[in-house]
Order: sequence, then structure tokens, then C-alpha cells
Amino acid sequence: MHRLDSPALSRRLFLRTAGGAIAALPCASALAAHGLVDDEGPIITGTPEHTYRVQHDWLTPAKGVVFGDTHGLAQDANGRIYVSHTVHPSSETKHAIAVFERDGTFVGSWGEQFAGGGHGLDIRKEGEVEYLYHCDVNRRKLAKTTLDGKVLWEVGAPTAARHRDTACYANEGDWNPTNVAFAPDGDLFVGDGYGKSFVHRFSKDGEWKATIAGPGSEKGQVSCPHGLWVDKRSPLSKEPILAVADRSNRRIQYLSFEGNHLGFVTEGMRQPCHFKTHDDRLLVPDLSSVVTILDGNNKVLVHLGDGHPTNLRDAPREKFVAGSFIHPHTAIWLEDGSILVAEWVPIGRITRLVPTKL
Repeated sequence: MHRLDSPALSRRLFLRTAGGAIAALPCASALAAHGLVDDEGPIITGTPEHTYRVQHDWLTPAKGVVFGDTHGLAQDANGRIYVSHTVHPSSETKHAIAVFERDGTFVGSWGEQFAGGGHGLDIRKEGEVEYLYHCDVNRRKLAKTTLDGKVLWEVGAPTAARHRDTACYANEGDWNPTNVAFAPDGDLFVGDGYGKSFVHRFSKDGEWKATIAGPGSEKGQVSCPHGLWVDKRSPLSKEPILAVADRSNRRIQYLSFEGNHLGFVTEGMRQPCHFKTHDDRLLVPDLSSVVTILDGNNKVLVHLGDGHPTNLRDAPREKFVAGSFIHPHTAIWLEDGSILVAEWVPIGRITRLVPTKL
């Protein structure tokens, strides 16, 4: 692991309403009484019932490591946070995984093999040990590593040459996995989001087992199945089922583990990217410039940091609008109840949303 000293993190904050406009409030003392200001004043997003303080660039790598597109996030049982990114051309190191302590302090980096392709990242405890699962969209590989970067296995496309039971891919270049989800029995569901839009089931050892969904817009079909999550709190089933971020169809689609269509969620969905659950809430980072939280019945609780429409993906940092997202790509709940959001921008951005009350 590459270790560097961590710089002080920028905490420039502004007071804003949920829609991003500057709020008119009576005086600093009144704001302080309501917990709305610190030394520079906070950014606020959400609604009175679901209010969050916005901390842009809460995670910043140390000198020598420069984020590219920030794609994946995970937090381990000890509170350490892992960021998967593509690596900026100006970065001295080509490590695609950056590691931080729970307080945001930079620890180190690794993963040169994922440079240019660091994408989906999820963590699972197997027995007493935690492992990271990576989707590399440059080499078109699914990989399993230890928390410090030791590669345990990598697999490519389930081509007919390898598996006579699949006819999905003629060659390796036909597939491009974007994210995984974990079945209760240890298997993996893999979304071929940037390839031919299939959803597959693999064993915990990386062996292909079945294709459960294919391309299209009808029930049971998907288009850019970018993210996946085994949802244990869905109102559609008493048993866990698979939620698919059916991004190009602009919906969440629920499937049984065998691929049977169970339902859609379209309310509030633009281009959903991935999911995480916390209690009865579903967290949905949406590429169309917003982070959405759904309740236990998959109704919208709140839209956070809505910056749609935006043309700022390739803009310099000083053009970014405080309190507004550009392209949320993934998001996780941290152990303290706050939300961490990674954005698809070529200079990377990791934002922390801290629940508060107006």
C-alpha cells in the first residue's frame, strides 16, 4: 500500500435551501441557534423532514494521488473507506483504490492494475474475513481482492468457449461488468452494464452459473443494468429479491433470483446507478444529478442536491455549484448514518451528506 501524508481538507460551505438557492435568514445568532452555521456557514439540502448538511470533497487523497472519475465506494467493519476511481492523468501514482480512515484521513492507495477501469466496488464478509469485489471496465474483468489489494481471482466474459451453456458473448470484448450484488447463499449477481446488458449469476469463486436477464425494455429485460442490490426490505416479496438499476430504461426493476420479473419503480427515477439500504430506506444515486432516498414502500422520501440539468462534467472545480450534484455514480451509508456520494466527473468528487435538522 502506498502511504502519503494527508493534507488538510477544504471545508468551504454555504447556506442553501434544498433547491440550491441562497436562503434569506434573519441573523447569525438565529442561525447558530438552529445549528445552521459553522465558521463559514453550511450548505443545506433536503426538506425540513429530511435535511442534510453537504460537505463537498470530504475525502481528498494526499499529494501524488489524484482522483480520476470517482466510481465506487465501500466501508469495512473497522470503518475504513475505499474509493475506486479511474486515476487522473496527472497522478504520480497509478493506484485506482484510495483508502481512508472513518474520519476522512488518507491512509494509502493500491490497485495499479485497475487504473483506467476502476468502477464498481463492493465489500462482503465471508466467515470472519472481508473481501472487496471490483468491476474493472477497462480490462473488462470481475475481480476479488483482500482489503489490502491481494488479488484472489479475476474472471472475464462467460463466452461460449468457456461455458457451452451460454451464448451471450462471442468474445471477451462483448461484455463489460459494472457492479455486483451478493446472494444470501454466497453467489454473485453481476450486471453487464457497459456490454450487452445481461445480468449473470456467478459462484463465490467466480464461476459463471446462469444468465437471468437480457437486453430490452419489456418486463424481465434490462438496458444498462448498471447497479444491483439484494433487497431484503422490498414490499414486493417476503424473501430477498434482486433490485436492478435498469439505467437506460430509467427505472428500478425487481427480479427473482431466477430472473422472473416482480415489479418496477419509476417514480422519481431518471438514470439510477446503484443502491444501498439502511433500515427501510433505499439509497439511489442517480446519474442525472441527484441522490434520492426511497421509503419502505419505494416512495420518494427526498431528493438531495438536485443539480439537473447540468453541463459541468468537464468543467474546472471552481465552476461546480455548491450544494448541487453533477453526476452521482454511487453512494453508501457510512456507519455513523451519513451518506457518502461519488461522482462521475474526470477530476473526481466525494461528498458527505450529514443528517441534521432545520
